[in-house]
Amino acid sequence: MGSESLFTAFVTFPKQIHFEQQEHGEEVVLFLRQHFIVNVPWIVMALVALFIQALFPLFPPYADLPASYQLVVTLLWYLLVFGFVLGNLMGWFFNIFILTDERVVDVDFINLFMRRVSVAKIEQIQDVSASTAGALGTLLHFGKVTIQTAANIPEFEFNNVPNPDKVAAILHQLIDQEEQEKLEGRVK
Repeated sequence: MGSESLFTAFVTFPKQIHFEQQEHGEEVVLFLRQHFIVNVPWIVMALVALFIQALFPLFPPYADLPASYQLVVTLLWYLLVFGFVLGNLMGWFFNIFILTDERVVDVDFINLFMRRVSVAKIEQIQDVSASTAGALGTLLHFGKVTIQTAANIPEFEFNNVPNPDKVAAILHQLIDQEEQEKLEGRVK
């Protein structure tokens, strides 16, 4: 399920996705990002900011500047808008959630120079809940998945992910498989 395109938000058993801490034989079961709809507010803000620049000549401080200074101010404005867009796009693109057959991995992109990777084994998961809130979340099938664990990170929250009920169902299946492996003595 799901497309393996560059900007995908929900893929089961992706063939092309691997991550840094992936162990040999560990299979990625689910790859998630926030639903693309969460990007709409900052995209609208960026478009408005681009069009605001057209109003600069109407205000005296800008209008009174020499043409070369106006060019510098305009270029700085576009640079700020570009930085805003790039920061928000990278924040969405690099904040990912990965479920493997062995563990849950939450990669939080803090900024260009910092990321936080949180990991919990499937056997440490104690509870999984999924919720969808609001008309938009219900209409577009996105919401929150909360995972309670007995690991160092007591709670994982996957916010605004597509199909939260399916994610919870997949997690429950992985928990059941892990318990069955433990009963049969096939624990990795």
